[in-house]
Amino acid sequence: MKATKKVKPFDAVKMMRDIRNKISSDTQNMTLDELKAYIKQQLVENGAKLVGQ
Repeated sequence: MKATKKVKPFDAVKMMRDIRNKISSDTQNMTLDELKAYIKQQLVENGAKLVGQ
């Protein structure tokens, strides 16, 4: 019996890996203070809040 491969309209795992790779490449040489500033900037740009706020 031959296995069939489904074509997904949306691949959440691929999206998560792409986002993680972009963040890793953006932050790989940052100091802790630079990383904190990066996170704050991303939260403001995306209109998000820290968990618990």
